[in-house]
Amino acid sequence: MNNILVIKLRYIGDVLLATPVLRALREAFSHATLTMAVNAGTEDIVKGNPDLDKVLVVPKGTLGEQVRFASELRRRRFDCVIDLTDGDRAAILSRLSGAPIRVGFNQEHRWRGLLYTAVAKPRAEDVHRVERDLSALRCLGLEPKAGPLVLNVPPHDEEAAERILREAGVVPSSSTRLVMFHPGARYWFKAWPAERFADLADRLTKAWDCRVLIGGDDRDRETAERIRTHARSAPIVLAGRARLLQFAAILKRCALYVGNDNGAMHMAAALGVPVVGLFGPSNPREWGPRGPSEIIYKGLDCRICFHPTCRRGEGNCMRLIAVDEVFAAAMRLWGLRGGARGRRGKEREGTTGQGSHTDGTNLLL
Repeated sequence: MNNILVIKLRYIGDVLLATPVLRALREAFSHATLTMAVNAGTEDIVKGNPDLDKVLVVPKGTLGEQVRFASELRRRRFDCVIDLTDGDRAAILSRLSGAPIRVGFNQEHRWRGLLYTAVAKPRAEDVHRVERDLSALRCLGLEPKAGPLVLNVPPHDEEAAERILREAGVVPSSSTRLVMFHPGARYWFKAWPAERFADLADRLTKAWDCRVLIGGDDRDRETAERIRTHARSAPIVLAGRARLLQFAAILKRCALYVGNDNGAMHMAAALGVPVVGLFGPSNPREWGPRGPSEIIYKGLDCRICFHPTCRRGEGNCMRLIAVDEVFAAAMRLWGLRGGARGRRGKEREGTTGQGSHTDGTNLLL
């Protein structure tokens, strides 16, 4: 195969978790042209990826724009399309590409399975999203092993990160390390309360000589300001001040990351920053960070309270996470970045189902 298209029409974290597929394809087809199609707003995650030749942004505009994009795919004459999205829209694009080989997922057993020439069937051990995506390559006769996530930060974004930190009054030094908080979440029931982030900021600042930064985009500014207002330690709000890869460059300068289950968590892990991940309804066995990390997950049966609403009130999964246990997890991870020798997190023995770990035991991933 000489011309391969990978489609991932999801969010930032999903696209980043798909980068081991790109590496496996590059190793198997070293001379092929490798293209990736993604949603607008996620393309920077794979721009500069050494395994990619081209990145296409799929429009969500008028029908005419989408038809023109589909025609453009057909003109590119792909030999193979690997659709990692598991969604109808991406499946239609796969078929319209005209590629003779079309691989995709059909977990819901919908009509879209007819649009592929091969439907990927993950094995029982393909629990994490990285392994699940890689399982699609078995349809091509490959047996790839999961490699690291790939996130490239270009020099101009490194320079911009330095400028943003200086303007915020942050001068990184060997004696003062940075801790990044990311309170944002796609759904409110996946977010740890702002007041607890504030309490944690005070405790970390008192325990260590560190500065707490609060990241996120414009949508997270209100929450970030609430954290700053409730904290006595004057954490610095960076939410909305940095573009995606500028934020990644700031993350690279941090000794620790604490945040909800979101794309920023996967970015931190990809950059080797130790992560304390706060999980609510999502199963960390499937979505946990790939790097040195500690996961706090209550393992509630969330079928009664998952999107679009939650009926547990003060007993919901995120409010069951106490500041004490997040602080203890941070203490265990402190020193892995730029201090003590880093180590790779490992899963504890035990069950892996959605209802497991109801005692709040930390999972080391």
